[in-house]
Amino acid sequence: MHVSQFGGFWARFAALLLDGILIGIVVMLAISIANLDTTSQAVQLGEGLFTLAYAVVLPGIWYGYTVGKRILGVRVVKTDNKDVHIGTMLLREFVGGVIYAFTLGIALVVSIFMVALRRDKRAIHDFIAGTYVTYQKPQK
Repeated sequence: MHVSQFGGFWARFAALLLDGILIGIVVMLAISIANLDTTSQAVQLGEGLFTLAYAVVLPGIWYGYTVGKRILGVRVVKTDNKDVHIGTMLLREFVGGVIYAFTLGIALVVSIFMVALRRDKRAIHDFIAGTYVTYQKPQK
């Protein structure tokens, strides 16, 4: 399979928004049901870990899809055209996030321009993990 049909900025952005809404709903429900204090550092850590797990584990076991990406029809694949796994997604999400935080968001702005202007639509976190975002369906 040759990677093509690159997922561009707007599809990726919309998928991120949908995932954020879904994560927000799940977290709000969990906090409400368990009657948790949202100012607690433990609750905030739990929210962050849940979000990271969602972004790492789900695509790692579901052919590169999150719920938002699935709705928009884009998924993450490795540059060698194989499906991503949890280790790949950990590199992409966690290490990429650390770099974005370390550069105070400058690398994130650079990534936005990369996705908008590059032919292959790859961002810094894609280069770190060796991934693409594509509209191609998985070969099962």
